[in-house]
Amino acid sequence: MNLSKALQQHQPLPSDEIDLFELFGAIWKQKKLVVGCTLLAGLLGVGYAYLAPKVYEVSSVLRPAAINELDALNRSEVYKLPPAEALTKVAAQLDSYETRLSFFRANPELFKAFQQPGRSLEQSFEAFNNNAVQLTIPDLKNSDSPNNYVRLEMQYPSGVDGTAILNGFVTYAIAQQRDQVGADLKVIVNNRLNELKGKINAARANYETDKSLQIAKLLEADKVERAQLQDELSALRLQMQAQRTSRLAELAEAISIAKSIGIKLPTTPSAMGAEAQRGSSQVMRTEVTNQKIPLYFMGTEALEAERAALARRTNDDFTNTRVAEIGKELRMLEVNRKVEVLSSRQTEDMFLQDVERLRTEEARLRGLNIDMSGLKLVTVDRQALEPLDPIKPKKALIIALSLVAGLMLGILVALIRHFIRAQRKIGPLSVSDDPLLPRR
Repeated sequence: MNLSKALQQHQPLPSDEIDLFELFGAIWKQKKLVVGCTLLAGLLGVGYAYLAPKVYEVSSVLRPAAINELDALNRSEVYKLPPAEALTKVAAQLDSYETRLSFFRANPELFKAFQQPGRSLEQSFEAFNNNAVQLTIPDLKNSDSPNNYVRLEMQYPSGVDGTAILNGFVTYAIAQQRDQVGADLKVIVNNRLNELKGKINAARANYETDKSLQIAKLLEADKVERAQLQDELSALRLQMQAQRTSRLAELAEAISIAKSIGIKLPTTPSAMGAEAQRGSSQVMRTEVTNQKIPLYFMGTEALEAERAALARRTNDDFTNTRVAEIGKELRMLEVNRKVEVLSSRQTEDMFLQDVERLRTEEARLRGLNIDMSGLKLVTVDRQALEPLDPIKPKKALIIALSLVAGLMLGILVALIRHFIRAQRKIGPLSVSDDPLLPRR
């Protein structure tokens, strides 16, 4: 008995090394437990895969429109919109919070599933906006790249018409951007028209100023000329009056002389000498002299008759032809035909300078008739289609993972049970029972 006891006490202690074959054998002995855990986890995975809420996904792809689709807008020379820029604007509209909220408000029937009791409309929209719609926008800076596109994805639970929501939202965003382009075009055209109107009004004001200045100059020139003619006429009349007074004095003197020498009828110095030599023969005399015959030789009768006529004269205008010319010029100055024509113009815009180009541009802008309803900003390369299968839950993956997890759990439980049993078989080793240790 003592020998066997000593042999038992001197058995080697268990090693810290793990025997893989022993572990495999222990697991194999508990294969029912492992298989049970695997099947249980698989059943749970199958239940979750078939009972979890289904999530579907739809997508739509937009690409730049053809150049001819935007040709009418670009040829207007008012609003330039290349296809790549149009795609960028539509992408910004799709990503706009305000656009999404407006579409959410405008289509309450489509979003009943997202509206929860106790939440406001904006809170319900936040749940949809943050989790449902994802926008993928590549680098659109390179406008010449043929691979420019915008991708819109939406995930939604069963019971929601995601196809209608996504297609409707794309159509709504494109329509919003089209309306924005139309509003921008209208504002730009109105601003251009106002600018042209201002330039034409400025040209009309300049014309009115020039016309008023021209009329003023013409009237002033007429006034100056009229005053000069009036002055000339007054001076001429004074001159003729002085000449008449001088003539009367000269006639009075000549009459006095003629009376003193007894000349009543007109005569000449040679005639007076011949009268002194009376003879019977008739002689014809011709007098040639370069001296002026004195006035009194006209005789008193002629001189007195002239003096009487001059004394009775009240106006000397007929004696000078210049008076008549001045009267004619004054009469013509009473009405300035140039001023009359300038003042009576009816269509004054015809005489405006350098406004033909402005009027042509104004007529062109007013004649712009771009059909914004038919403006195609982007091409819908792919519309959202009803999905055939949900993207969540992924049944095969869930079942496979659950089976793997069940298998690993079963193996872990089997190993734990094996180590617990092994520990129980060895039991606690008392230090006092070791014969190699010194006894007290």
